[in-house]
Amino acid sequence: MKEKLKGYDFTLIIVPLLLAGFGIMMIYSASMVSAVVEGLESTYYFYKQIQWFIIALIGFVICCFFPYKYYQKLTKLIIIFSGILLICVLLFGETINNATRSIEILGFNIQPSEFVKLALIVYLASVYSKKQMYIKDFMQGVFPPLLLTFLMIGLIVIQPDIGTASIILLIASIVIISAGIRLKHIALLLAISIVGIIIALPKMITETRISRITGAYQPFLNPETEGYHLIQSYLAIGNGGLSGEGLGQSIQKLGYLWGAHTDFIMAVIAEELGVFGIVIVIGLFTVLTLRGLFIAKKCTDSFGSLMAIGISSMVGIQAIVNLGAISGILPITGVTLPFISYGGSSLLVLMISMGILNNIARSVHLKEQEPKVIETEEINTYKHRRGSTWPI
Repeated sequence: MKEKLKGYDFTLIIVPLLLAGFGIMMIYSASMVSAVVEGLESTYYFYKQIQWFIIALIGFVICCFFPYKYYQKLTKLIIIFSGILLICVLLFGETINNATRSIEILGFNIQPSEFVKLALIVYLASVYSKKQMYIKDFMQGVFPPLLLTFLMIGLIVIQPDIGTASIILLIASIVIISAGIRLKHIALLLAISIVGIIIALPKMITETRISRITGAYQPFLNPETEGYHLIQSYLAIGNGGLSGEGLGQSIQKLGYLWGAHTDFIMAVIAEELGVFGIVIVIGLFTVLTLRGLFIAKKCTDSFGSLMAIGISSMVGIQAIVNLGAISGILPITGVTLPFISYGGSSLLVLMISMGILNNIARSVHLKEQEPKVIETEEINTYKHRRGSTWPI
């Protein structure tokens, strides 16, 4: 058993578990009032998240032991299944607040766009690791995988879910750049993206999106409407000060702050635990992201390295987007805080991703140990042939 556990990265085990456990505690604190207002038990969201955590933990353990290189063989199956889920959302999905983003499977509410994040990381890592011989050729090495990537992102934009689509685009961009494409190809892709945004802009501009931008950068212009959510977030952060009001003592969660247990859970953390709580959470995200990138750098297998980069980027980018929204740096997009916000699909995907990253870390560790093992075997063989005396 000890040999099986050898090589796993305990940072990538302890930090995700700490974040997920802390998230469950904060969901309980932040959701009690909103659950009662909705006619549910005060512990409804708390127990729901525990159920998802157990499922996610099982997925984490399985992926820790499942050799990551097999995902390359399963890439087609993974990407086809993800595409089918996205189509099912458009056909049979549940519409909430003018957006159709989830479907019900076996009694569980699933958000397929969360799974697409990981599926595209696996796909891009697999394809570009195979195309390393001609990665400098734009039409042969770079462009073909982008067609499928843009198709998947397009299906998410239609839902509409601009926040998740933007995060996936950023993750994909980081993986593609890390694959080693030329600088001029990066510039070309950037130009194509800008043209695409300009073409799509008239259809993307709606009153709701304009109000979100106004609410983010001029919240006090319309404090009762567009700016309401951000102002309540400011009040929560301001009330917390350095040390916070105390666990469970948030005032803004009592019906004032929308999405207290989802998008704006960090505002509740700030109010109850203060700046110290914010620093600890951000510190844990930083450790997790940097540790993943460190593993990516040490991994000699391009597929494993690109997957590690994609997974680390996913955690870091999503955390930045969420924190940017609650602080008014970015518009509110409905992006949850990784591991901490309420949401089963997000937690499951993140824990599976950490399991994959752990398996890559173990592979890197065992690879580093190989030369020492070979050297020891060679010495023992030499001793056996020449006798017990080691020659000087």
